Amino acid sequence: MPGDERIVELAASPARLGLSHGRLVIRRDHQQEVAIAMRELAITIVAHPQVSTTVAALAGLMKHGGSLIVCDDRHLPVGIMLPLDVNHEQTRRTRAQIESSRPTAKRLWAQIVRAKIRAQARVLECRTGRDAGLREIAKRVRSGDPANVEATAAQRYWPRVFDDPMFRRRRDAPDQNCLLNYGYAVLRAAVGRAVCAAGLHPSLGIHHHGRTNPWVLADDLMEPFRPLIDHEVAEVVAELGADTGLTPPVKHRLIGVLHERMVSNGESRTVLDWIGRSASSLARVYLGERRLIAFPEGLWHDHSTA
Repeated sequence: MPGDERIVELAASPARLGLSHGRLVIRRDHQQEVAIAMRELAITIVAHPQVSTTVAALAGLMKHGGSLIVCDDRHLPVGIMLPLDVNHEQTRRTRAQIESSRPTAKRLWAQIVRAKIRAQARVLECRTGRDAGLREIAKRVRSGDPANVEATAAQRYWPRVFDDPMFRRRRDAPDQNCLLNYGYAVLRAAVGRAVCAAGLHPSLGIHHHGRTNPWVLADDLMEPFRPLIDHEVAEVVAELGADTGLTPPVKHRLIGVLHERMVSNGESRTVLDWIGRSASSLARVYLGERRLIAFPEGLWHDHSTA
């Protein structure tokens, strides 16, 4: 079974991680020991350079369906560790994934792109009151997106998200791109965890491919959820400025996106729950039990539970 919804970041001080009776034990000098049930951990983020761990602790995290993110000296994620044996039907589902046809992949990619563009439209509506024509653009996506409508939408989307006509999405830029990088990395880990929990292999993508990228399926499936991170980063930038750094409060807000309750078609779930449902439905597509991925429509904040 995959973990529950706790996300733990180790960034403020040195720590030693261990395993004891099914719990992750966090020990710090001159501080009380903390123990968290492994089954409760969805994502563990290691951002302090003086965090050490036992292999038993890592194995425990993986056994219970958690994921681990390792950060560099700038607190930016540089590596992800995901479980590979958390679904009893993994062999059958992976085989079906491998044998899936090219037309199926093209159909699914078109669905993913449409869902992403519609989510981008919702971000712009919330921030500017208008969708910049993105909903109409989404209707132009065809099987496999041969016209690269995704890129056309991005050209309209990015300058309007931050109210900056000069903004470009560049991973190495020292501005709000750093916040996007961090938020996307946490989202990617959550999606990768869900993919593995669904019995799918993360290196077998729908659209993304790469000889050096073992998580291409997570990169595919996370696309419609990226705008949730974009919206939070835009909120942070509006409040604190484009040059704000990855401070603990900012990271807490970005991590918190995964815990937010979202409503779709009258059903309220956390973002982590929606991600898990999407991954499970993809496995059913590969098994021939359904035609499309179960992405939530109209995905947005559920303020009724605030």
